Amino acid sequence: MNITFDKTGDASGKITVSVTPEDYEAKVTEKLKEIGKKHTIPGFRKGHISLPQLRQRFGREVKSEAINDVVINAVFDYIKENNIKVLGQPMPAEAKEIDLNEKDYTFSYDIALWPELNIVLDKTVNMPFYTIEVTDQMVEEQDKALRERFGAQVPGEEVDAKAVVKGSIMELNADGTVKETEDAIQVVSGIVAPFLFKGKEEADKFLGKKVNDKVVFNPAKAADGAVAEIASMLNIDKDKAADVKADFEFVISEIIVLKLAEHGQDFYDDVFGKDKIHTEDEYKAAVKNMIAAQLAPNSFELFNRDAHDYLMKTYGGMKLDNELLKRWMLISDRQMKAEDLDANFEGMLPGIKWEILSGEVADMLKVEVTDDDLLGRAKAIAAQQLQQYGMYNMDEETVTDMARRILADRKFKQQIASQCEDFKMFDAIRAAVNVEQKEVSLDEFKKLAQGENAEA
Repeated sequence: MNITFDKTGDASGKITVSVTPEDYEAKVTEKLKEIGKKHTIPGFRKGHISLPQLRQRFGREVKSEAINDVVINAVFDYIKENNIKVLGQPMPAEAKEIDLNEKDYTFSYDIALWPELNIVLDKTVNMPFYTIEVTDQMVEEQDKALRERFGAQVPGEEVDAKAVVKGSIMELNADGTVKETEDAIQVVSGIVAPFLFKGKEEADKFLGKKVNDKVVFNPAKAADGAVAEIASMLNIDKDKAADVKADFEFVISEIIVLKLAEHGQDFYDDVFGKDKIHTEDEYKAAVKNMIAAQLAPNSFELFNRDAHDYLMKTYGGMKLDNELLKRWMLISDRQMKAEDLDANFEGMLPGIKWEILSGEVADMLKVEVTDDDLLGRAKAIAAQQLQQYGMYNMDEETVTDMARRILADRKFKQQIASQCEDFKMFDAIRAAVNVEQKEVSLDEFKKLAQGENAEA
């Protein structure tokens, strides 16, 4: 057997394999004997047909298969032994039928070569890492939000911006009098939350009102025409709610307001867990850390964008053989049409280049995703889902059990694995390069982020 490799371009090559009977005949004999042992052939007892008879019956087919196996295995072995980095898979240089009456054969395979990138990611490379300054105003706003979240609903004297109002709701005639006909809509024990109204003007009508006050409002405008919301507010069917256009009179019988939680040990325990915080200073520091933790993902995301852009700008000019890549993509996806690929290929190139770059970086920085990484990411997702339902500071066992259920979904597990690989790669980049820490205001950070989006 003779194998040669020639570069046919900056990003392409050709592997040529020449074989003689000495290379494939043993394989042919082996396959023929296997057929004789395992297959029932009419006219012969199983395992009792001679090799010449097998060759006469199956020789041509087996020879073709054996030659193909020997050649393709030789190509892959050559690539591995000579450390040739290939994009995709070797592809036959030409489609041809072999003449099985011949003995010696030569086959050629085109290969798209992995580009020589020579990526440098060390302390000579400077990358900024922007953190958002946590201001006193942010702390005050977060404190208010926490006091609202852990506050209590209590009877109030007048309607404020967060009040829930109870009372009777009566449909009005066009002249403003209460409608008393049989088809009139009347709700004896109604309840509304004006702060949830889509129509602000209708919500404002309730502000400052007290028990026994009357408010004339329009449910359709309050719900901005949302039939389900109108039906719920007036305790009627959706079909009937769709026709509601009239004003209604709301006579207030009870006002429920939100009483903010007071600072103290019970409140600190509710927010941060039992006995984690004990003083006002500790609370303020913990709130500041909470905000910083909430803002941190934005900093990492912006760094990842910067790193992505740096790599694409610095190494994205790599040389690729686009025609060979197209051939391989069409072979890999039989449903893809050549004309569609030609039309969309330029738009696909940045993604192809990034896949090459990220793969090179991951190998260079020895990025590996472990089972612990998968579980950690799944636990973060589980904790986030629980928080959406108001369940904060859940115990470790509950979060871990939910995370394991998430990973039981094979498709979701693959997505998490891909996310983990990206996260770990960018973490590795951050550890490898010289990171310049820069604290900026929230507005400055937004401008930086918008600038990245605009370029993207």
